[in-house]
Formats: sequence, C-alpha cells, structure tokens
Amino acid sequence: MTPIDFTSNENLVITLDDILDDELLNAAEKPKKLTSSDRLERAFLEIVEFRRTEGRPPSSQTREIAERKLGARLDGFLSNEAKAEAVKHLDEFGLLEISEAPTSIDDLLEGDDLNELLSDESGILDVSDLPVRRSADAPDSVARRTRAKDFDSFEYLFAETHAGLRDGSMRLAPFQGVQTIEEGRFFVLNGMLLFVAEVGESKTMVVGGKAEQKQRLRVIFENGTESSLYRQSLSIRLHEQSGEAVVRAKTDLNEIFDGDTETGHIYVLQSLSTDPLIANIKDLHKIGFSTTSVEQRVKSASMSPTYLMAPVKIVADYRVYNVRASALENLLHRVFADVRLDLTQVDRKGRDYDPSEWFVVPRDVINQAVSMIMSGEIVDYVYDKTQGRLVERG
Repeated sequence: MTPIDFTSNENLVITLDDILDDELLNAAEKPKKLTSSDRLERAFLEIVEFRRTEGRPPSSQTREIAERKLGARLDGFLSNEAKAEAVKHLDEFGLLEISEAPTSIDDLLEGDDLNELLSDESGILDVSDLPVRRSADAPDSVARRTRAKDFDSFEYLFAETHAGLRDGSMRLAPFQGVQTIEEGRFFVLNGMLLFVAEVGESKTMVVGGKAEQKQRLRVIFENGTESSLYRQSLSIRLHEQSGEAVVRAKTDLNEIFDGDTETGHIYVLQSLSTDPLIANIKDLHKIGFSTTSVEQRVKSASMSPTYLMAPVKIVADYRVYNVRASALENLLHRVFADVRLDLTQVDRKGRDYDPSEWFVVPRDVINQAVSMIMSGEIVDYVYDKTQGRLVERG
C-alpha cells in the first residue's frame, strides 16, 4: 500500500524512535521525585554534552531525530528568559548568549526574534500589523509587514487554496517543523492563510556565539501584505500559535523519509453513544493504537465495552513510523492520566468492564501533545484539567 501520511481528519507522520526517552516510558522504576529545577538542568546538560561531543550546538532543522530533539529544546531555552537564567551556570559553551541586543524599542517590537524573547500566547504583543517608524540604524534582522505591490499575481493562488479546502481536495494538518517551510507551501498563522513565495539563499549569521545558516523568506499574506521573515522565525511563530499547513487531502509523501518503517496507528475516537451519561460528556475521546487499519479495528465498536458499547467516529488517525505505536499510546495516556474517564460498563454477558482509554480532553490538545512529543518538548509540560490545556511544569 502506498504510504500516506495525511489521510482523513487530523493525520500526522511521526518519526519518534529517539524522542521517546527510556525514562519517560519506564513506569516500573520510580526514582526520587525531581524538582522542576532538576528537570531543567538535566535537559540542558544533554545539550551541553552534545556540544562537547560534536563541537557544535544541536540544530532543530536536521532530519536526525535525536539532534532535532535537542535543537528544539535549545530553541525553547533561548525563547524563555526564566529557563535560560535557571541553567545559565551550566552554560560552559555560551549556548545561551544572545549575539546582538535591540538598539531601540522599535527594533525590539519589529524584530524577527520577538518570539524568541517573549512567550506571548495571547497575541497582545503582536505588532506586526501596526504602523511603525523606520529606524535609520535598524539592524538587518528586522522584518515587518508591508503592502505587497504585486499581490494581484498571488491572489488567485489563495482563491484556489480556499476552494481546495472547501471541496476537500486540500486540508489543514499540524505544522511539522522548519524543514517543511519551502517555496510554494501554504500555512495558516493566527487564522490567516500565508504563502511562501520565495526562500532566499543561505546566509551565515552569528547567533548566541555560534554560526548559523539562515534564509530570508518572502511571505505573502492573504490580506495583501508581505513580510521578509527568517525561516526559523516563521517556524517559531507557527509552533507557538499552533499553526497549520495546507496539504493535499490524500497524500504528502515529503513527510515520509526513505527507510522509514510504518509500525501502526494512533487513533482518536469520538463516541456516538445515545446514553445521556456518555453523550453529555464534552470532549470525550478514546486514544488507542492499532497495527491494522483503524476502520477495521472499530467496525464492531457497538458490541464492545472498550468502545462504550456504541458506534464511534474516527476524528484522528496518526500513522506512526520507526517507533512502537503502543509506546506512543502509553505516553499519551500518561500525559492525560488526570482526565481519564471513570466509568464502569457492563458487557453483553453482564460482566463489569472499566474502559481505560477514554479521556475528557479537547481534540486540539491531543494533537498538540503529539506535536510536542515529536519535538521533545512534552517533557516540560503537563496537562492542566482546570485550564483545559498543556502548561509548563511548575
């Protein structure tokens, strides 16, 4: 069967062999409880060890899963001043140093690196659409939105993309990382469709005391504006704002690398039960795994207490590569353990059965958890059932 990474609903290719750390999945051993400070230091020391061994910092843009995990973690430290300060005493290689401070308030608000300095989920600090004064000494890294003079030449592309989303030939999928930002791709940021019109040549820049390859983009927004963001800056914003990519509905083989081995499916189900005890529970989802097609797995759902003795709707089907699907399922169950459904079902033979794979959690939060497992960020987050979202460990 031709490998398909995005089928119906919320499909996502997962290559996690090195991301699922042994300590995360080994529930048998319970060492002394780590403090948040201990976790931060241990996470940063892994980055330091990579720098010592390889002679360079880890990159979040590589296809090497282990390095990409560490690179994403380093990006997280650089984007969070409090975290960086907490491990600064361990930074023997200057990994957390910032190469150039803003020279004015305008530079701070206009710069591509705003999202690396502040974590603003509310969007209050998003000044990209505000009129700004051009500074005569503004550094080259500054990018802001301006009117796209040739927007007419792109407008039909946006119309075609919207039409594809309406007729089902295209769909939205979770953003997969900086390596997917390529010329000709469409993404959705803060509810607005954007088009990557150009990817500039790589330019060596010194950031945090290290040389990095950066590429300027020409990004066209559907409101007729454009911006010259750096590739990494757009990636950070898409990650932080739960951005999405526009993909063909049936397949996107660019996300499946040579040599990848499919190991199963992680699926998310919604109950179609008419029992008020179940039907009235908002955001009730089953998170499970299967080595066969999900459709085959759930075809007899109405006869099984595992599926609450009722038909189900498949709302997400994640194709898993290079790691046991059961291991990923186990990790997701642990993330949402506090909102596991507490309910006893009676099967057709009158026996009591406690379904263990149903959780009261919004679908978009499940999708976010999968993405954070891919980047390795999940180790720093827990699910807050009061807020209904993933929050940083305190």
